[in-house]
Amino acid sequence: MQNQNQHPNMQSSPQMPSQQDFGGHDMFDAHEALSTLTGVMEQYLLYEQHIQDQELMAMTQRHRTFCAQLYNTICQTFKSGQDPAVKTQTYNMEQNNNVVYGMQPSAPKTPSQTVNEINDQCISGFMLGQLKSAASAFTMSATEMSNPVLRRIFADSVPNMIEMAYEVFLYQNKHQYYQVPQLQPQDMQAFQNSYAPIQGTMPH
Repeated sequence: MQNQNQHPNMQSSPQMPSQQDFGGHDMFDAHEALSTLTGVMEQYLLYEQHIQDQELMAMTQRHRTFCAQLYNTICQTFKSGQDPAVKTQTYNMEQNNNVVYGMQPSAPKTPSQTVNEINDQCISGFMLGQLKSAASAFTMSATEMSNPVLRRIFADSVPNMIEMAYEVFLYQNKHQYYQVPQLQPQDMQAFQNSYAPIQGTMPH
């Protein structure tokens, strides 16, 4: 006997073929996330012909290799709804975590007017933007996806996008492409003291 609260055309996931275990939202979000990831890899290809620094070149190649495997993992689950043959990997950056604080005088930046003006500073900035977009797309996809396997792949991949983006940030900071200003100590302390921990236990 059919549940009277259930619409006759609605089925729960276990009764559906695995290939159909997706909502429309899954299709749209996965399509956008895969398109964004594709854009990362294709943009990196364009950047490589302009890169001068071998450290930056090695980073782009590590990122592109990692993203290619991730792309295949997502594609497989996007088609099957099942666990992929290659699980989500973990990206380990090669930069250290040392951030240089403070601002150094530099010439004002203006947009490049010719392709010849595109340099490693420009390219590393493009890379950071691409990876931030991918991190955002993966996060948005993971928050409302009905297929649990694909949702987990996107959720588990967000830290990898963040790690790659942070690696680019550290590279930029090291080369003074991305300078990090600091507040005066008294202003910083004022911000830090503007919050206090909750006292006692929270109500149940």
